[in-house]
Order: sequence, then structure tokens, then C-alpha cells
Amino acid sequence: MMIVFEGFEFCIVQNYNESMRINKHLKIHGRVQGVGFRYFTVQQAKRLSLTGWVANKPDGTVETLLQGNRSDVDEMIARLRRGPIAANVTDIEEVEEPGYPDERFDTFSVRR
Repeated sequence: MMIVFEGFEFCIVQNYNESMRINKHLKIHGRVQGVGFRYFTVQQAKRLSLTGWVANKPDGTVETLLQGNRSDVDEMIARLRRGPIAANVTDIEEVEEPGYPDERFDTFSVRR
């Protein structure tokens, strides 16, 4: 955004790290439990420097919260669609949450 003040132009730039960071809450359907999906998710998230968590749900899905740069989160979703070799992902429900949730994460972990 450009602002002109007394003949001088100023460009306001948002903090790159905060403005580019997003949260995505995912619910992953298919054969995703009992196939190493959560541990695959942790491994991939750490490679992409994402934070958040992953958990098995009683309905047979896997749920995850991803926090990080948009491009890295998008790449993570692409990797989750492929999943580990024994998995068969049929659908991923995505909800982008504005800002950060009340809890910010320093790492990526498995929730039980």
C-alpha cells in the first residue's frame, strides 16, 4: 500500500512471516488409519517447516491442523493427497481459518 504524506511516498509492507502464514484444518477420508498416515504427516510437515498436529478420529478419518506459509501448506496438502504407499485418500475437506487459532505451535506432533 502506498501513502503520500507531504510530498513523500511511503510504501507499507506487512511483516512477511505473519502475512504469508495461514492455518488450514483438514479432515482426510479414505484408508488413512492403520497405514502410518499420521507419522507420514509428521515427517512431511517437518520437511516443510510446518507446525500443528495430526490425529486419528473415531469415524476413521484423520484430522490435522497445518500452520505455515501458504505455498508450504499447499504443498503439504498435495503430499497428503498421495499419502504413504499403503494409504488410499479419497477426499480432503479443507477449512482455512483466519489468523492463528488461540494456540500457536512450535512443532508438529501426533495427538492421541
